Amino acid sequence: MVTFLPTRPGRLADVPAFDRAIGGAESNVACALARTGHTARWISRVGADGFGDHLVDTIAGHGVDVGHVQRDPHRPTGIYFRTAGERATGVDGEEAGRAEVLYYRAGSAASAMAPALLDRTALDGARIRHLTGITAALSDGCLDVLRTLTRRTPGRPLVSFDVNYRVGLWRAGAHGPEILLDLARGCDLVFVGEDEAEAAWDLHGPEAVREALPEPATLVVKQGSEGATVYDRRADGTDSVTFVPALKVEVVAPVGAGDAFAAGFLSGTLRDLPVPARIRHGHLMAAASLTVPGDLGTPPARALADRLAALDPADWGTLRLGPGWTTDGVRTSRVEVPAP
Repeated sequence: MVTFLPTRPGRLADVPAFDRAIGGAESNVACALARTGHTARWISRVGADGFGDHLVDTIAGHGVDVGHVQRDPHRPTGIYFRTAGERATGVDGEEAGRAEVLYYRAGSAASAMAPALLDRTALDGARIRHLTGITAALSDGCLDVLRTLTRRTPGRPLVSFDVNYRVGLWRAGAHGPEILLDLARGCDLVFVGEDEAEAAWDLHGPEAVREALPEPATLVVKQGSEGATVYDRRADGTDSVTFVPALKVEVVAPVGAGDAFAAGFLSGTLRDLPVPARIRHGHLMAAASLTVPGDLGTPPARALADRLAALDPADWGTLRLGPGWTTDGVRTSRVEVPAP
């Protein structure tokens, strides 16, 4: 989608102007992976319009292969508007002050995706296939695409799925939570926020989420500013359980952090790093996103990310990351990174 971010704080009703950016969970992950040295391909549909041109050109500019993006001459590119702040999750009693988010995606080019439109050559050769629950919410055809791509078939790549429960996208009577749980059960690696699990499935705590989702070999439960817990199945069928605390971050905007975390974790997975290092790379990528206004931060150079991910727990706990930390060399906004 094309994203419009307000030029000043306030309600959407009061903001007079917006800055244009790009958004979309899957494209965010693809861009972050490409910028950290991986080969990434984004498969989607956009309108044959100026916004579609902007999306394709911008995503390609991050190094992502967009050669299989379809252009629809009859349907527009999706857009959305949002204010600053945390996104509403739908949990009862949620505090006031959450971001206003308005989607204009009904009838968009992406909503017209269907299994018959999938280009199988575009799916060949991938080591990881990353999907999100947002796509499933757009239309019945999009849901069929997700069901097709999460079906357990011989020779498929590792299938990664970010639940990304969005209350405002699910159509009335669509049973979004049940659909998302069913899709997650067909995947190998699942990301879900602890708050999402509570809102969608009334599950409280990582252990309860794992009990409800025993099928994925790896389950990542994101716990906001506290950290993340990962359940990773061993050869004997039992789980290793790893918790890594999040970094202390000077937050500019809480937008895109979940997608960035997924990209960092997937990067570590592609590099066959140990699970604790994968989680730390997720936290570092999330910090890069949290310290910029839009969805896409500048990822740290791999050498810097590897050095930070290798810190001992005490040094990891002392890091304070602020705007510009990924481009300021060995210094964060407040604390010098220990030398290797």
